[in-house]
Parts: sequence; structure tokens; C-alpha cells
Amino acid sequence: MSVRRSGDRYPGGDPAAGITTRHGFSFGPHYDPDNLRFGALIACNEERLAPGAGFDEHPHSHTEIVTWVISGELTHRDSTGRSTVVRPGDVQHLSAAGGVRHAERNDGAAPLVFAQMWLAPLAPGGEPSYAVVRGLPDGTPFPVPAAGAVLHVLRPAPGAPVPLPAAPFVHLQLVRGRAELAGHALAPGDAARLTGETGLRLTAPAPAEALVWAMDAAG
Repeated sequence: MSVRRSGDRYPGGDPAAGITTRHGFSFGPHYDPDNLRFGALIACNEERLAPGAGFDEHPHSHTEIVTWVISGELTHRDSTGRSTVVRPGDVQHLSAAGGVRHAERNDGAAPLVFAQMWLAPLAPGGEPSYAVVRGLPDGTPFPVPAAGAVLHVLRPAPGAPVPLPAAPFVHLQLVRGRAELAGHALAPGDAARLTGETGLRLTAPAPAEALVWAMDAAG
């Protein structure tokens, strides 16, 4: 088990344009050969967009992109003609497959905070696809079979520990509140990477929210 603190993430984005990013993995000019991926995960970014800020249309390929809004509203547009507003509690999945272009913006009046996670597919190519699940219910897994991965959103209540899913590779990122895992205190933005661990539970002194990936693929 390895714990990565929020303050150790790589800074990025364009603060002058209202974009602040914290990267959990090697990304762009922040090259770290010892932190390229974990399981299927190749990026785990925390994005903060001021009202009116955003990422103009840009390409992706051979990547499974999953987005979780923490606060505010995210406007998504892509080259297939889709235009969607994603809100807290919704999970968005864009499968770039052989190639797609998309834009992401904060068209709302409040600041936007979201976590975006990129996963490497098990096989390249294919046709792009897009899906949004509105208000993902507690305890409902969100599978991404193209990457051999399943997303679990855990919300431990005080005095009610929540078990972590069992998988060869498990990645947990706390996005709200404070929690404890195997004696490690976690704050928002902290992450834990687990290989071959079983029977662990996430506890919290107050309501908290964590994004947990259970993955089969080796990093």
C-alpha cells in the first residue's frame, strides 16, 4: 500500500486562464518514469475551472476517460455532436477508441471542481462512445470493461466502515471529507494505491466521498 498526498501532486493547467490542475501521475512536461501508471490508470487529475474557463476542443485516442464532478457544472461537447452538462453525482465516460475530439468548459456561474481519470484500454481501436449515468446510486459499481476496471464511489458514514473492493490493483482517491484507511489519515486529494491487499475498510468521522478503481490490468 502506497499513500500519495495531495500536496505531492504535479501542478499544471493555466492559472492565468482560470484553470488549475493537480496531476496524480506523470503528465506532459512533468515526466516521472517511476509514476507512469498504476493498473489501468494512466492519469488521475483534479481540475478546477473558474466560471467561463475551460479546455478548447482537443483530440484523444485509445483512452477511456471517466469524469466525476465534485462541485459546479461541467459542459461537455465532442466531435460526435453531443453536448451535455454533468453535475455532482453523475459519472461521465468517453471512450476515445480510434479517435475523438472534445471540449470541456465551466459555463456556469460557480467554480467547477472535477476529477478526471484516464485508463488504458485492453485493446486499441474501435469506435468512440459516450455515456452519462445521472446520480449514480450508492453502492452501484460503474464498469469500464474496455480497460478491465470498475469504479466504485464509496461514501462511508460515521461509525459505518465501508469495505474496499477486492482486485489485483485498487486505487482510491478521497474527493470529499476526511477518512482513514489501514491507519493512514486521508484528506481531500490524497490517494492510496493497493496491490494484492484484501479485507481493508474505509472509515470516516464525518460524511466523506472516495473514488475507488478496482482493476485487473497490470501497470
